[in-house]
Amino acid sequence: MSIINVKNLSFGYDGALENVFENVSFHMDTDWKLGLIGRNGKGKTTFLKLLLGRYNHQGTISHNVEFDYFPFEVKNKEEMAIEIINQKAPNASDWEIIKELNLLHADPEILYRSFHLLSGGEQIKILLVSLFLKTNRFLLIDEPTNHLDIDTRNHLVEYLKKKKGFILVSHDRNFLDRVVDHIISINNTNIEIQKGNFSSWQENRNAQDHFELTQNEKLKKDIHRLEIASKNTANWSDKIEKSKFNTTNSGSSVDRGYVGHQSAKMMKKSKVFEKRMEKAIQEKAGLLNDIDRKDNLKIVPLQARQNPLIMAHNFQIKYNEKNIFAPIFFEIKNGDRIAITGKNGVGKSSLLKVMIGEKVTYNGHLQMVNDLKISYVSQSTERLKGDLKNFAKQNQADESIFKAMLSKMGVSNTEFDKDISQMSEGQKKKVLIAKSIAEMAHLYVWDEPLNYIDILTRIQLEESILKHQPTIIFVEHDETFIKNVATKIINLDKMKE
Repeated sequence: MSIINVKNLSFGYDGALENVFENVSFHMDTDWKLGLIGRNGKGKTTFLKLLLGRYNHQGTISHNVEFDYFPFEVKNKEEMAIEIINQKAPNASDWEIIKELNLLHADPEILYRSFHLLSGGEQIKILLVSLFLKTNRFLLIDEPTNHLDIDTRNHLVEYLKKKKGFILVSHDRNFLDRVVDHIISINNTNIEIQKGNFSSWQENRNAQDHFELTQNEKLKKDIHRLEIASKNTANWSDKIEKSKFNTTNSGSSVDRGYVGHQSAKMMKKSKVFEKRMEKAIQEKAGLLNDIDRKDNLKIVPLQARQNPLIMAHNFQIKYNEKNIFAPIFFEIKNGDRIAITGKNGVGKSSLLKVMIGEKVTYNGHLQMVNDLKISYVSQSTERLKGDLKNFAKQNQADESIFKAMLSKMGVSNTEFDKDISQMSEGQKKKVLIAKSIAEMAHLYVWDEPLNYIDILTRIQLEESILKHQPTIIFVEHDETFIKNVATKIINLDKMKE
């Protein structure tokens, strides 16, 4: 056990108007399992790279362990998996390697296959095993769950629960709750660490936000009351001061000393009010800086006149003349929120592509109502490029609504001038989602919409879907999102050979 100490850390990119981090200090125990959370673009990956020593910065980061980053680059993907592990962990014996793979429910035979022939989940397992077999290492694990099906995520959960000494970047709440024992949150003005998992952090954060909002309202009323009292007192003081040369206290003689005393007394009282008001304003200024408002993402769905919108009977996707999954039967009616689940490669995305009119070979019957307006979010962001204005125009989206949705999802105005291809993966996915929810549609078809999307935006989407109740069919591996949103689940079972 040792301590990683971060003191007075400040960092900003060249040419940026603001620093990513400003004078932050905290410490971490190398035995902790930390979950790193924050809005897309807040600096999670930047922080990991600072720990790795890849950027110059102000302040100090002191540590007695070496850091390793996941996922590391495999330069020669033609090499067998066992060769990649041996290069990263040359002192690991065969039995140790097989033991680690067994913990991940991975067949040891994948060790003797070329890396590029492995599935995405198998590649992730090889990379993790390579790193955990090294000694005296503190791992920086950056979003390992993207594109992984629920079963593979569960294997990773059980594996990481048996490990210690890592920072895990993940936007999967269920995954974080089951794995980590501390949360690092990158907020608007600081970085803070709390003991516990995501749910306990969220409960504490909600309580703190509620306290600050309540305190803010109280101070606003106090400031208003003090402003009026101070102004009235100053007016009275000024009026008395002006009248002292024409005032008598008793009898017919003017008592300038008495009036001057009263004037000074009122002026002193006014100064007291001003000081109290200044203090209240300062207290108010210190509130709400780190509250991340989850503004409502307005969705305006259309109601189809016919019901159901889509009917599938004895439906199966075919690939290379073979059926991928067992026959399914389903209907999509107005107001349905349907989650498509199943292992990777079972045909979930292909099912959605049939609905949007792409050429996909299938058996059975799929009947859709005429003039059905569909809004689609693709799993891939590879083709995104150009500026937001032209993107909105090309997709016939209202530019002001589209940009407003992006802003509500935490994309800053400074990002609006970027070429979309230069944005982070999370921001690219938000572009696709913002375009979709800005459209009026009978049916929203979303293919893994939450990949790379931060937790706060996931919660926003959940709340908006539940409030506006669009008809939606989606593929997703976030179990919490599915549980909170879906009214029906269609599980695709892979056909047996």
